Amino acid sequence: MAAGFLQRERIVAPPGWSRWLIPPAALSIHLAIGQAYAWSVFKTPLADTILAGNPSAGVLSALPFTLGIIMLGLSAALFGTKVDANGPRWAMVVATSCFVAGFLISAAGMYLGQYWLVIVGYGFVGGIGLGVGYISPVSTLIKWFPDRPGLSTGIAIMGFGGGALIATPLTTSLLGAFGGSGDGAQAAGIGQTFLVMGLIYAVFMSVGWLLIRVPAPDWKPEGWQPDRQRTGSLISTANVSAANAIKTPQFWLLWVVLCFNVTAGIGILERASPIFQDFFQDSSPAETIAASAAGFVAILSLANALGRILWSSLSDVLGRKNMYRIYLGVGALLYLLITLTTNSNRAVFLISALFILSFYGAGFATVPAYLRDLFGTYQVGAIHGRLLTAWSTAGVLGPVIVNAIADAQIAAGVEGPGRYTMAFSIMIGLLVVAFVCNELIRPVNEKYHETETTDSATAGAQA
Repeated sequence: MAAGFLQRERIVAPPGWSRWLIPPAALSIHLAIGQAYAWSVFKTPLADTILAGNPSAGVLSALPFTLGIIMLGLSAALFGTKVDANGPRWAMVVATSCFVAGFLISAAGMYLGQYWLVIVGYGFVGGIGLGVGYISPVSTLIKWFPDRPGLSTGIAIMGFGGGALIATPLTTSLLGAFGGSGDGAQAAGIGQTFLVMGLIYAVFMSVGWLLIRVPAPDWKPEGWQPDRQRTGSLISTANVSAANAIKTPQFWLLWVVLCFNVTAGIGILERASPIFQDFFQDSSPAETIAASAAGFVAILSLANALGRILWSSLSDVLGRKNMYRIYLGVGALLYLLITLTTNSNRAVFLISALFILSFYGAGFATVPAYLRDLFGTYQVGAIHGRLLTAWSTAGVLGPVIVNAIADAQIAAGVEGPGRYTMAFSIMIGLLVVAFVCNELIRPVNEKYHETETTDSATAGAQA
């Protein structure tokens, strides 16, 4: 059991507490751990220093990010029950400790010239912080906003998508100031960058666990009537346990939908800076292209963040299944457009990439509400944690597909957009498969529903 200051009982909101104070607490955590989306800024400096001369530098420089996403999904699935039991403050403190420790261990690895410490620190230890930090604000906001599931999950997950808006310019500035990038880049400069970023995020994330509150057991939004919730063909009023949910075809169909949607987005996002430079390297001087690439990473992060709240909120009106039809179907067409036009029109490339990343982020934000529609509110947090293993899988698939193919094309002497044609074609195929899986989702069979007796007993125990 968590003790003292971290106990759930210490953070129950008093009567009259405004639920709109909770999003800033969630955002302070998610904006910090969303730094993961700016990892591509480190890739070139790492390849030029500690990985210099290694023919697999592209894949190796992605390993900390890849392992971090794997650990995010695994830790969310493994520790979801403990997060619910101990409360969000405990979870946020654990997340802060692990995430910051990951930066500090990575800094030590760069100073010592031991890249495996960067992989273990940022990827493994920091990845645990990603997973625990990711689920604690989401579940808390769902409890505060039962009347607006799409909006609430969009608010929570928007911060994670927007983290690179802070991290990209911060990382670029620190690397430049400490000599970790550009001509004559030094590994120690990257180490100093990791160290300073860890200290900054320690302070920033502390705001979240100091501010967070949970609603009282009998609290509900003013004027909200649970019995009058909107229902539809996929919106169930019944409940399904986490143990039964993983036995349903709906869970695994949605697992494939999330996995392939994430794979398609993360493949661009993780290698965003090098992709931009490879596409447009002949149109501007090298320094200008490098600066433009950093800006490209930042606007992708903005699209990622805005898509999470805008598209997810729209799902409260259009329905979750219809929104995924847009994410997957239109996303596949946009990938096809990039593949066909390559670098002939920079505006087309930018607009297509922005929409792809907005759909990528929206997929994360919409899926908790989709789960609630299918399986009810009973144990939806635990079901969400299990579903995030799809993210872990995608965290391997996306970067490996894009980086491995790009490295092979580079070794073969291929220049420009041709390095990514095959990878983007694979992404189109994955999105089409996910689109079909979404079409196959139907209401959950009644045999998986919990009995009214079980639901009542559980509700009483939780209260």
